[in-house]
Amino acid sequence: MLFLGLIGAGAMATLFANLAMSKPQTVRLWEGDAPGALGKAEEDIPTITVYRPGKNNTGAAVIICPGGGYGVLAPHEGKPVAEWLNKIGVTGIVLKYRIAPKYHHPAPLTDVLRAVRFTRAHAKEWKLDPERIGVIGFSAGGHLASTASTHFDEGDKNALDPVEQISSRPTLSILIYPVITFTEPFLHHGSRNNLIGEPSDKPAFTELTTSLSSEQQVTGNTSPAFLVHGANDTVVPCENVLLYADALRKHHVPVELHLYENLPHGIGIGNKNLPSGTWTTRCEEWLQARGFLTPK
Repeated sequence: MLFLGLIGAGAMATLFANLAMSKPQTVRLWEGDAPGALGKAEEDIPTITVYRPGKNNTGAAVIICPGGGYGVLAPHEGKPVAEWLNKIGVTGIVLKYRIAPKYHHPAPLTDVLRAVRFTRAHAKEWKLDPERIGVIGFSAGGHLASTASTHFDEGDKNALDPVEQISSRPTLSILIYPVITFTEPFLHHGSRNNLIGEPSDKPAFTELTTSLSSEQQVTGNTSPAFLVHGANDTVVPCENVLLYADALRKHHVPVELHLYENLPHGIGIGNKNLPSGTWTTRCEEWLQARGFLTPK
């Protein structure tokens, strides 16, 4: 495994050659310590693992945020998602973001926004279209993808780090049984507590829960979204996507919502033999309509 920033020019060339040959490659998002790093162990180093499609490369990419309540990163919501994206010609980029108990907000959000910037910064080497960089997230990873879609910026043109000069806005978002709200009565308490701590009466806590309730942060510039949830989800209530879809609609942001009668929480890309397992097919159709599956 090679990490950007710890290797020489020759190894760097090998890294980009591996990416061009469709070999998965793990790259660290900062050459030195990540902002707010609390150590130098693997858990302190946010990375992306890039999975490139074969001959059908469309030039589009989607950054993958696995779920796990901000306390773990679910493996079945990482690599298998990248492999599905590769089959439809999209580069899948699995994000390893920092999680509890060691890390809390804003570390995960910092990591996903950096991943978007970093992918755009290397679009030329990786043969990607910088205008087609999306995010997909599952459960708490869906919350992270939704916060990336509502808390992005256009980059700091005065930053010494050229990556930080680039926009962190995802072109689109795909949110699968996502946590959206951090307010009662529909929040997922575990995700909220891992990200920002136990509830408090302090105004700062209230302000943070509002800021991280994505349905309350939607604007006309929020990323278009494809939403999937189970009506019978007992872990994260489906009201999460309903609130987000309604906010997007009110701000005239393109949104497509699929609410399945029986879609178990944590299903990942699912089983296509089940009705709920067709969400990937519906998503492919949506990506096609948004130009993500047309080579450029």
